[in-house]
Amino acid sequence: MSRLGKPLLELRRVSRHFKNGDTIIKAMDSIDLTIRHGEFVSIMGQSGSGKSTLMNIIGCLDRATSGEYYIDGILVNDLKPNKLARLRRDTFGFVFQRYNLLSGETASENVQVPAMYAGLSKAERRTRAEELLTRLGMGDRLEHYPSQLSGGQQQRVAIARALVNHPFVILADEPTGALDSKSGDEVLALLKKLHREEGATIVMITHEEHIANQAERIVRIHDGKIVEDRSAKPVLADGREHVRISKKEPSTSVMLGNAVHTALRSLKANLFRTALTLLGIVIGVASVVTMLAIGTGSKQDVIDQIQKMGTNLTMVFSGAPGVRGSGSTLSIDDVNVLKTVDDIVYVVPERSGSTTVRYGNIDYRTSLQGVGYQYAQPRDWELDSGTFFTQEDERSYAPVVVLGKSVRDYLFSDTANPVGQYIQVGSIPMQVIGVMQEKGAAMFGRDQDDMVLTPYTTAMMRVLGGTYLSMITVKNVENTDIDTLQENMKQALMVTHKTEDFRIRSSTSLISMVSDTQNTLTILLGAVAAISLFVGGIGVMNIMLVSVTERTREIGVRMATGARMRDILIQFNTEAAVVCAIGGVLGLGLGFLTGWIISLFEVSIVFTLMPSVLAFGCAFITGILFGYLPARKAAKLDPVVALATE
Repeated sequence: MSRLGKPLLELRRVSRHFKNGDTIIKAMDSIDLTIRHGEFVSIMGQSGSGKSTLMNIIGCLDRATSGEYYIDGILVNDLKPNKLARLRRDTFGFVFQRYNLLSGETASENVQVPAMYAGLSKAERRTRAEELLTRLGMGDRLEHYPSQLSGGQQQRVAIARALVNHPFVILADEPTGALDSKSGDEVLALLKKLHREEGATIVMITHEEHIANQAERIVRIHDGKIVEDRSAKPVLADGREHVRISKKEPSTSVMLGNAVHTALRSLKANLFRTALTLLGIVIGVASVVTMLAIGTGSKQDVIDQIQKMGTNLTMVFSGAPGVRGSGSTLSIDDVNVLKTVDDIVYVVPERSGSTTVRYGNIDYRTSLQGVGYQYAQPRDWELDSGTFFTQEDERSYAPVVVLGKSVRDYLFSDTANPVGQYIQVGSIPMQVIGVMQEKGAAMFGRDQDDMVLTPYTTAMMRVLGGTYLSMITVKNVENTDIDTLQENMKQALMVTHKTEDFRIRSSTSLISMVSDTQNTLTILLGAVAAISLFVGGIGVMNIMLVSVTERTREIGVRMATGARMRDILIQFNTEAAVVCAIGGVLGLGLGFLTGWIISLFEVSIVFTLMPSVLAFGCAFITGILFGYLPARKAAKLDPVVALATE
């Protein structure tokens, strides 16, 4: 008989009591037990005797109510959860009665779980797992899932998992309890071989006499007390030095990579539930992207329309600030006053109204714009055909008109040339001398091409009546300070008006005002869309809570094999983040597709990078925030309670 090693596990007057209402149940009562390196010990007792509680205490899955427990001379009673996790990882390999294999992992991947928490690289884990499974006769079952294996094969995988980190102690809880006699004998032979050839310390829990007799030492427990401790046969361990592997804390990147892998497996295993979970996130992200694209497009559309009026323009409107209606406070004298202001290139008088125009038997209601002869220059508006009226036409009240594209298309066929033709404006016949190029989109609901241009003098004297102007348009020199220009214009007009019965607006301030309004609407649209993203986040939290409940036993297995609270927290939080990231990507795709479809109905859609980044970022952060509570719940589970969950 070879010598035994020093004490490895030592329990001194250890008790474990449970409260059931007002009743105290003594599952273990003042137990003293020492297990040395290299022993093969069976702990035997009937159901309810306390043997499983003793195993949970020995394996650091549960804590003693009183007494002292030492592992290799280290007192473990008051160790924090993370230190207990390291101790389980470095000291114990668990073989469970019900195997406790992860259903979504292959045989090889199940064996690799403890090695991952020991900080081994992916290649090292796989090599070690393949070597062990091959030694145990499972070399042709590496990529099989637990459901594809027999009970004996699953237990072999569980034994390989227990051995992968070269533990000091193998804890086998009823290792043959769920097997037929042949498979049970194979597992016992395997345990004895590990003990004999590798000097493994084995603690086996059983309630069967013939199973217990396979060990070198039998500890019999009854009603929470050890009633017998005897050697059944000579000790076969040769006391060889325990094989160690280099263990370290797994890096965050390794844990994240594994968590992503596990998350994708979990999503694939529950496709319908995953689809429902993703739906809220997808709709939320798509809504944010689409709504902001509509808002941005609308804003850009209005800005483009303002810019089509011309750049560096300042408009003086008739009527006092804050007073509804156009008023009649501007005159041609104000045009002459504004021409004296510095940095002004063009000053164009305008008188607007509406009238009916007729060509042949076609009548059309349109806008009549009486303007100065320089009207087209500040607006960068070119002629499509013909000419524009001259200063002489303006002075002589000439009955001439220039048509906008919309009026031209309505009154004349596509092939007819309107230049030289006469149309009736109101009751006055006027000659068409030109057609303007198409200006484009409507401005504030008014089609800029739906107008007839005539000298302002002609409009006032022949059609609209009166001698006042509706507005005056000013084009300033490039890079002029607009605020200073507007103040100078105001002071010049105040000399003759004496009171501020006019309004001055620049295209720049108009763009700013419209932008502010559109930004507010865009924020409102985004906020409404964000609500659906929030609702989607609640759905993620709910489904993750369900996942934690469903996978409680898996969590217990991971904790038993060395997972720290941090590792469990990372795993489940990452799973939630992966769900939301996938939902975010799908949501972006749906948002772009929806926006494209909407644009087919002539709605302005502008996609920009920032809303897409924000929408995806919010979805990802939603996963982290709403996944934290379920992940925290998982991380705080008691290993022994988790393993006992059905």
